[in-house]
Amino acid sequence: LCSNNNPYASFGATLARDEEQNLWSTPHDVTHTEADDDRVLYNMIVVRNQLDKDSEEWQKLNYDIYTLRQTRKEVRSRWKHILEDLGFQKEADSLLSVTKLSIISDSQNMSKARDILLKLSEETNIFPTSWELSERYLFVVDRLIALDAADEFFRMASAVYPKRPGGDEAPRAPQS
Repeated sequence: LCSNNNPYASFGATLARDEEQNLWSTPHDVTHTEADDDRVLYNMIVVRNQLDKDSEEWQKLNYDIYTLRQTRKEVRSRWKHILEDLGFQKEADSLLSVTKLSIISDSQNMSKARDILLKLSEETNIFPTSWELSERYLFVVDRLIALDAADEFFRMASAVYPKRPGGDEAPRAPQS
């Protein structure tokens, strides 16, 4: 087929462009720069794309972007692991999916959700030491509160990813 008649001719280019814009987990989410942490990553990508690819600054920024994305993937993976262990195997991805359209289920849960998220940050290793709390996980904790699973999530996070002196060592494997 001639590329002009092939609807898939630009598929690879589209994937590459989507990957650049995939700041969280949904490539086609036009709201991806709504959260502060997304804006930081987006701004890093914009600055990097204006630099010469052979420059030291481009390489450093590219590494920082890669590191941030990998950290986000690791945090999401930790949350998903715990959700699946709590019995939410089929629901884990949807519980972790947050977009601009996401809402807090009950405004009265907001302070409890903030408290639990802060407690997770301070008393477990589910987030890296340098991690700034993401508003996205506030929505996830709110969903867990609505499902009456937030306290159990915290207990499991404490067991699987205990806070240890010395920082972000690899978490222990869960005990069977």
